[in-house]
Amino acid sequence: MAGAQEDPVLTRAVDDDSRENEDDAGKEEDTGAQIAPIVKLEEIAVTTGEEEEDVLLDMKSKLYRFDKDGNQWKERGVGTVKLLKHKETTKVRLVMRQSKTLKICANHLIAPPMSLQEHAGSDKTWVWHATDFSDGELKEELFCIRLGSVENAKKFRDLFEEIVESEVKNTEESEEAAESAAELIKSLKVGDKKEELKEESKEEKEDDKPEVQEEKPTGQISTEAEKEA
Repeated sequence: MAGAQEDPVLTRAVDDDSRENEDDAGKEEDTGAQIAPIVKLEEIAVTTGEEEEDVLLDMKSKLYRFDKDGNQWKERGVGTVKLLKHKETTKVRLVMRQSKTLKICANHLIAPPMSLQEHAGSDKTWVWHATDFSDGELKEELFCIRLGSVENAKKFRDLFEEIVESEVKNTEESEEAAESAAELIKSLKVGDKKEELKEESKEEKEDDKPEVQEEKPTGQISTEAEKEA
């Protein structure tokens, strides 16, 4: 049985349809139409509260908080811990944010009598007490932080302790300055009191002096008597 022959008319029609589809596709691609966005977003300046501070330390870490009710450590967050020094007050605070949400999981000043302690003998983990403000109110917290390496842990500890020692020195100097100022004020008050007593004593002596009446010379009286005579 002979094979079926292709219909040239049908073949031509199929080819024409293919060309038309290609042309239509090409026309759609070459339109160059630009669709304006439905919503126009404006740039908004975002502040972190760290604009007036210098970064002393910035490293990745994992933070835990001790839960007193459950008597166990609970993960606080994984992210970046920073030590920030304020440009005007020179106070240093510890701030840690979670890596994905940027939520603050630690925020407190570093000041005496804070100190770091090793946790379970680990050379990459430190424990310390702090009055924290990450939840919007001051709370006494026991934190545990785990750094990525021994080198980072040592760097964190050295800088932390250096800041605490600096604050102790500044406090002592402030107390000495306050004591010196108090002594100076006290000595000035004593000196002023002595001067007041001297003035009062002088005035009393002046008041105790007898009044002296002026007398005319004897010779002058005699002369006037002689004239009258």
